[in-house]
Amino acid sequence: MSPKKSGPRILNVLGYSSPRLHEGKRWYVDFYAADPSTGEPRRKKYYVDSVAGKRARREFASSLIERLGVKLRSGWNPWAETKSLAGTKLLDDVLETYLNSLKASYRQKSVYDYCSRANVFREYVASLCAPPMYVFQFDAPFVTGFLDWVLSARRASARTRNNYRGWCSAFAEFMVERGMLPNNPVANVRKARVPVKNRESLTPEMLHALAVHLRGRDRHFLLACMMEYYTFIRPHELRHVRLSDISLKDMSVFVPASVSKNRRNGKVALNEELIKLMLDLKVFENPCDFYLFGRDFTPSGFIAPSDVFNKRWAKLRKEMKWPESIKFYSLKDSGIRDLSNDAGVVTARDQARHSDISTTNIYLCGKDMKSPDGAKHFKGFLD
Repeated sequence: MSPKKSGPRILNVLGYSSPRLHEGKRWYVDFYAADPSTGEPRRKKYYVDSVAGKRARREFASSLIERLGVKLRSGWNPWAETKSLAGTKLLDDVLETYLNSLKASYRQKSVYDYCSRANVFREYVASLCAPPMYVFQFDAPFVTGFLDWVLSARRASARTRNNYRGWCSAFAEFMVERGMLPNNPVANVRKARVPVKNRESLTPEMLHALAVHLRGRDRHFLLACMMEYYTFIRPHELRHVRLSDISLKDMSVFVPASVSKNRRNGKVALNEELIKLMLDLKVFENPCDFYLFGRDFTPSGFIAPSDVFNKRWAKLRKEMKWPESIKFYSLKDSGIRDLSNDAGVVTARDQARHSDISTTNIYLCGKDMKSPDGAKHFKGFLD
C-alpha cells in the first residue's frame, strides 16, 4: 500500500514517528511529527533518489534515518522551524536557565519556593499526552490548563492557584525580556477570587491580657510579640534580626535587603517600651553578632527554626482560649490598626515598609478603623 493511502502513522509518546525508507518510483525517507500549532501529525519527506546506485542510496538513507532519529530524540521538530528562532528553544532548558538566574538576586527562601513551583509545573507537563516542548507553546490556554490542574489535581486553594499564576507570569517575563516571547501570555489569564483571610486582629483588651499573661511567665516571648506589634517586622525577617542591627541611639532596627520580603534595605522605629524591656532582659550583654531571638527567644549565635514564633503562639493561644483566627501575625495587623488611628496611615505605611498606602489599607478592616471626626460635624446643604 502506498504511503498516501496508509495515512499517518501513530505517533509515539514524544510526538513523532520513527523515520523509515520507502523504495519505489521515487525513493524517500519520511516520518510524522506533531505540528505544535495544531497538535496534529504532519508528514515530513526527504527524497534520496538523487543518489546513484541502490546500494549507495540505501547507505545514505540509513545514515539520514540515524541523524533524524538523534535530532528528534533531542527535541527537534521540523514544524517548529517556522517560528522565531528564540521561540523554538526547548521550554525545559529555558526553565532551568531561569531558575539558575534567580540564585544570584533572590533570597534563599524565595529561590526554594520558585524551584518548588517549577517542580509542580514539570509534573503537570509530564502528565500531558502531547506536552509542550518549545517556548512559543507557553501561551494563555496552556497556562490556564496548568492552573486548572493545580486547583483540581492538587486540590489547591484559590490563593495558591494565584501564587502559581504569579510564578508563571514571572517566568514569562523572563522569556519576553530575552526575545523568546513577543508578550506575556499570563496577562490574559485572570486571577481567581480569593476569600478573606481567616485572621483577626486582637482587641485592645486582648492585647492587655496578653501583656499581663506573658510579663509574669515568659518575658522573652513578650519581647517577640512586642516586636511584631510595634515594628511590623515580618516573622521571617524577625528571625534574622541581629543585635548589631539594633541602634539604641537612633531607636531603630535595620532590616537588610538579604532577608527583606521586598528585597530592599529598610529601617523601622523602636519605641521606648521595647527598648526598656530589652534593657531589663540584658539583651545587649550578648555578642553583637548574636540573633535577637534564638530557639528559646533569648539571644543566640544560632538562628531559630522557621516555625519558632507560630509554635509558641499556638501554645499561648490555648492558654488564652482564643480562636485559631488569632495568629501571631495578627499582632502586626493590630499594630498597623492602632498606629494608623494614633499617628495616621502614612506613619503606619512607613513603619510597615509598604510601597503604597493601598497595601496598608488591606490591614485595616472596616470595624477597626476610626470614623472621620470631621464628617461627624459636617452639615452640608441637604437639611
